[in-house]
Amino acid sequence: MRGLIFDPFAGISGDMILGALVDVGLEPAWLEAFVTSLGLGEVGVVVERVDRSGINCARVRFDLPHEHAHRHLRHVLEIVDRAVAPESVKAKAAEVFRRLAAAEAEIHGTTIEKVHFHEVGALDAILDVLCAVAGIAELGVEQCFTRPVTVGTGTVEIAHGRFPLPAPATLKLLEGLPVRDPGYEGECTTPTGAAILAVVTEGRTAPSDFVVRRSGFGAGTRNPEDRPNCLRVILGDVAGERADRLFMVQADVDDLPPEYVPAAQDALLEAGALDAYVVPLGMKKGRPGIRFEALAPEAALERVLGALFAGTTTIGARYWEVTRPALPRVEETVDWRGQTVRRKRVRLPDGRERVKPEYEDVVRAARALDVAPYDVRLALERDDASHD
Repeated sequence: MRGLIFDPFAGISGDMILGALVDVGLEPAWLEAFVTSLGLGEVGVVVERVDRSGINCARVRFDLPHEHAHRHLRHVLEIVDRAVAPESVKAKAAEVFRRLAAAEAEIHGTTIEKVHFHEVGALDAILDVLCAVAGIAELGVEQCFTRPVTVGTGTVEIAHGRFPLPAPATLKLLEGLPVRDPGYEGECTTPTGAAILAVVTEGRTAPSDFVVRRSGFGAGTRNPEDRPNCLRVILGDVAGERADRLFMVQADVDDLPPEYVPAAQDALLEAGALDAYVVPLGMKKGRPGIRFEALAPEAALERVLGALFAGTTTIGARYWEVTRPALPRVEETVDWRGQTVRRKRVRLPDGRERVKPEYEDVVRAARALDVAPYDVRLALERDDASHD
């Protein structure tokens, strides 16, 4: 299994994650195309090499239009939902911001709807989250792990005033993850970095045995004299097919108005379900009904059950452990007749590969070029699609 191990020996932030992903093999051209596909305006992507205490690192930064936006969670989620990205990427990105909002709400004694995002609601933070989650998927990573996270000492000036380090929201987001405090001065781990790490690793710590395939370093903005301010990531082979236990969650309802079914299905995915669908049923006394089913990793099981109870009228649910053999796959982005299209490349047991383009991208390209969507799909399924 392809795993990505985070080694935050000097801390972690959104830009450090992006730099490390580039250094470990994420193509800058892919990153630029992905940012363009998000439709967030004139955003420049700058990838450069910098030195951090003798370590040659990749650094990623965005040239952004000036903005004064201080967003609430719903505004950020609208941006995430509009992104041209796989549903799994959008669901994880949305979960990152929900955790950020939940941490802030708990600290300030309010609700997540009333939390006023400041730094983490800015466009560069939104890009950090979306690009980090999508970049991990692009590298074909099946699971992420972490080593102990370094937190800083001293104080930091934020929108609510001067706070001790680690910042309260950062510490809340790191709950369940191993941390260390070597006494480094300054903010080593940011709320955005902590939230991304918590979501993509789901609390998994680094295995003791693995095969190193590649390692890379992503630079932080600051360059202190007492340590290399960078994040190391390790791409490698981890023993076992999949460390996650998977559960099928199921509930039948006959009294939920049909217009609320899509929202309930989306909530299951946003809670961490790998897949969610509805099936029509003939229930007792001849009543028509529907069955909600969701495939949930063990780490997301309680959240998925919570979303099921909150989003539907069911008063009970069933779940059981399942086995899901999965073919190795990677996501790639190609330029076809001037249109950016994502494809999923799957390796079959006999070594052959199968390519499937993303439906939303196919339809968008077909409309832009005034051709039939199925013709676009056939062209993109060919190995030489990028040269058509």
